[in-house]
Amino acid sequence: MKHRLAVVLVSGMVAAGLAFAQDKAPKKKSGDAKSVTVRLAQQNKSGESGTARLTPAGDKTKVEISLKGAPKGVAQPAHVHEGSCAKLDPKPKYGLENVVDGKSTTEVPASIQTLTAGKLAINVHKSADEAKVYVACGNIRKGGEAKKTSSKKMEK
Repeated sequence: MKHRLAVVLVSGMVAAGLAFAQDKAPKKKSGDAKSVTVRLAQQNKSGESGTARLTPAGDKTKVEISLKGAPKGVAQPAHVHEGSCAKLDPKPKYGLENVVDGKSTTEVPASIQTLTAGKLAINVHKSADEAKVYVACGNIRKGGEAKKTSSKKMEK
């Protein structure tokens, strides 16, 4: 009888300890942000298109651009602008690292929630010398889907 009581007591303490340890484990918040992929469509018949992946990094966001059809060895300025690809505010909201050989990685000083809450777009320029020529653009949306616009609007 004493043996059973000891087993029951020890089992109860072990179960309570496990329950306590599980309470201390970090829990994922249901509102945790996930990565968003923005499709970058070609502009001005550039032949350049691809994606920009936005990944949460606390109160910042990592932006990784990957373009197909980009020229080799050319530094192409890229920015986040207010507005949409059809009508960008010419003043950049956030600068991004130049796209070189189709790749760029930047940490933007804004949360992913901030970037996906407003009307913002990512655009890439032909080069520093030809900054007025846009070669690719994508509207940032909550789900990451670029808003569909006619190709005539996209090719200014």
